[in-house]
Amino acid sequence: MGNRIPEELIEKIQRTSDIVDVISEYVQLKKQGRNYFGLCPFHGEKSPSFSVSADKQIFHCFGCGAGGNVFSFLIQHEGYSFIEAAQHLADKANIELPSIPSLEQGPGTISKDSEKMIEAHELLKKFYHHLLVNTKEGQHALDYLLSRGFTKDIIDTFEIGYSLDSWDFVKKFLEKRGFTLPLMEEAGLLVKKNNSNEEFFDRFRNRIMFPIMDHHGNTIAFSGRVLGDEKPKYLNSPETKIFNKSKLLYNFHRARVHIRKNQQVVLFEGFADVISSTRAGVEQAIATMGTSITEEQAKIIRRNVSEVIICYDSDSAGIEATNRAAKILKEAGCKLKVAMIPDGLDPDDYINKFGSEKFKLDVIGASVPVMTFKMSYYRRGKNLQNEGERLQYIENVISELAQLDNAVEKEIYLKQLSSEFDLSMEVLKQQILQKEQQKNRQRTPQQQKITTQEQPKRKPIQSKRLLPAFHTAERMLIGHMLRSKDMAEKVLERLGLQFNIEEHKAIVTYLYAFYEEGNEENVSSFLSKLPSPELQHIVSNIAMITLNSEVSEQELSDYIKQVLNHQKMLMIKEKEVEKIEAERNKLYKEAAQIAMEIIQLKQALKS
Repeated sequence: MGNRIPEELIEKIQRTSDIVDVISEYVQLKKQGRNYFGLCPFHGEKSPSFSVSADKQIFHCFGCGAGGNVFSFLIQHEGYSFIEAAQHLADKANIELPSIPSLEQGPGTISKDSEKMIEAHELLKKFYHHLLVNTKEGQHALDYLLSRGFTKDIIDTFEIGYSLDSWDFVKKFLEKRGFTLPLMEEAGLLVKKNNSNEEFFDRFRNRIMFPIMDHHGNTIAFSGRVLGDEKPKYLNSPETKIFNKSKLLYNFHRARVHIRKNQQVVLFEGFADVISSTRAGVEQAIATMGTSITEEQAKIIRRNVSEVIICYDSDSAGIEATNRAAKILKEAGCKLKVAMIPDGLDPDDYINKFGSEKFKLDVIGASVPVMTFKMSYYRRGKNLQNEGERLQYIENVISELAQLDNAVEKEIYLKQLSSEFDLSMEVLKQQILQKEQQKNRQRTPQQQKITTQEQPKRKPIQSKRLLPAFHTAERMLIGHMLRSKDMAEKVLERLGLQFNIEEHKAIVTYLYAFYEEGNEENVSSFLSKLPSPELQHIVSNIAMITLNSEVSEQELSDYIKQVLNHQKMLMIKEKEVEKIEAERNKLYKEAAQIAMEIIQLKQALKS
């Protein structure tokens, strides 16, 4: 983690970046006792369970389990890499870092060319926005947007702009600021004239400009909308080194915090619908870039949230796109609903016609399961009084139900079919069974072996529960070890790695190594050494436990005894199973020997 930045600089950044000050920029914190509390930015809640410790320089949410140090917070909240989080904090503290990539686009580092491309896009975004909101040249474009229901706040939020009706203004603008024209053509901002290697002109002219940002908030492309009847209506940047449609989700950098708070994302087909939905108060909105959703985009969504509401156009193309998106998102492990828009409208048209509240309540708020959407889809254009069309509809629905894994969901829809068409449940279930058997026969041996695609596990909202004694003892031991190197040495001598919980075993392994390297007690520094957010969350939770400042020998012995006794209890259970098996096979001598071993183990528990 951060191995491209010298260790001493990481420690310096940590020392100078007070976690309370950093988190206060995102969360309203109130001091209660030694710690600060606020509403968790990672999940929706009404009562504060998000705690920040100024003493330990860590945070932990007792609701969703999120936790870590100042770097972890920025990584989880802003989607930064470790290097980007360090760079952000170093800039705030005026600490100069060695030359490192400011942006990660997969393996390797960002090239100088890519940096210049981003720089040019950022510069033009500000210039286009200035033209729209502050100049007479952009007034007609501003008037058009305001007439379409755009507010000045929305225009500022999405940094919408206007490109001049000129063939070479941007070319001269960029050239004057030192950007090389061939590189700007490669970036998609200029176009070669008649395949010339020397003559270029502006790609975007007399258009309303919508900047497109990557998942870190860097401007990497534009979409320009005409003001008149010219074609194409929208002109988009071509794919470049910095702009890849299949990997990008529009508005993701801005919507991420709202997605986590709502534990839900609303997926649209285009950026115009995202802007309209944000204007309507649905801020957990993202969109694909005018293409079908890809597996990579689905995985990005699933890493951040499980519930997805698909809100595409209600025309035939939109319905087909919804079906395709639902299939890909389901395979990625998402829980799906569909927001159904009536009358063949798109989301933008619906909001302009009926208003924001109706959109929030009657479209997004009334979203339905995918199966309900599909049943509605299969009804379209069918006369269910006609026997042939009715049979076709039932066949389509049964084929879809055979794909469902949830037995309760299956039963609900079967009862609907049974009731509506006066069909026997037994007959319908037999049809489902035939479809399932047919599906299984068509699967390859490899597909039969791998029944479900492995998905990243998201930590559920934790409920308060009484932990077993050995589990509590392990947590208390780790808590004291985090506070005292001497305590860690005592536990190492008497217990070593004999912890029962696998995560605890991994944590103490890293903690022993942390102290072995000569580090002093510092939870925040230790968190930076852990390789996964899951371990960071557990450590931050344990570090928040209130402990006695001194640990007596009796207390330490009791904790260790609880840990070791659990292992003896597991061994006793195994022996009891062996004894029953021996007696069942009439191996009475062997059973008697196992019984003696069980007695000895139980006596050891009491000692």
